[in-house]
Amino acid sequence: MEELKSLTRRNFIKKTAAFSALAAFSGSPLTALAARESIKLTILHTNDVHSRIEPFPMDGGRYQGLAGVARRSTLINQIRAQEEHVLLVDAGDMFQGTPYFNLFEGKLELDLMSKLGYEAGTFGNHEFDNGLTGLAKHLSHANFPFLTSNYDFTGTLLAGKTKEYTIIRKGGLKIGLFGLGIDINGLVDPNSFKGMKYLDPLPIANRLAKELKEKHRCDLVICLSHLGYSYKDDKISDLVLAAKSAHIDFIIGGHTHTFLPEPTKVVNLQGKDTYVNQVGFGGINLGRIDITFDPKSGKKQIMASTHEINNSIEATKLA
Repeated sequence: MEELKSLTRRNFIKKTAAFSALAAFSGSPLTALAARESIKLTILHTNDVHSRIEPFPMDGGRYQGLAGVARRSTLINQIRAQEEHVLLVDAGDMFQGTPYFNLFEGKLELDLMSKLGYEAGTFGNHEFDNGLTGLAKHLSHANFPFLTSNYDFTGTLLAGKTKEYTIIRKGGLKIGLFGLGIDINGLVDPNSFKGMKYLDPLPIANRLAKELKEKHRCDLVICLSHLGYSYKDDKISDLVLAAKSAHIDFIIGGHTHTFLPEPTKVVNLQGKDTYVNQVGFGGINLGRIDITFDPKSGKKQIMASTHEINNSIEATKLA
């Protein structure tokens, strides 16, 4: 595989010259596509937006003038106009970071994500800042599912309000998604998640990925992770998860605010490639992964790029 060209974070569209690989898509049925030509899926993703509704202020800071939901909406709409099959997801920490969260308690963030057409998300630690009560209060404003596979909400206000996994169909493809959250002990007031049980993410991931690939015959398995990209100790991270799991094609990550110049390729327990990506924080970037499936050979071609949300993008009016 060719290396990705270095990506410049200050460009409107930061593209790779080549991040393509033809990798065997073992165990993937592609049955619905058997008689069709190749099909392209575009995955768009964000993480750690932290209530950054408006662009960063023009105060001389490193990220001044970047981000903004209205601009992100414009870019997403442009990509949807160009590509037939687009999947938009988020890897957690939608909340906390600007006065918008203090004023609207997360309702605004969920309303806007719904308007932008997000199709799945997971919880970060800051989703619990107003407790389970605060989270449950506005969760109905999201018209997409939150995947919290290793958070057990049995007996709490959130019981039955999130999903372990979901399957989304795009142009005949079956895409299985599940979500993993970080251990919030020490990160959040214990009273804010009282009654919730944290489950070891690794066995959960292996069970669900295997089920999605083999039982549900998903063509692609994506983990939305708020575990963090990597750590100096042996704490579970996206890189550790990728290496110690099987059947996961992509890990869309968050929590560590990592600006990856390109997705990281990790060899998993099957000896196959799992790709890990994360695009910083604050809505500065929109991640993009384009996957072209060949139904005849069962192979896929991958190209990744990062779109910076800057003032070259006209803001869309969000009613």
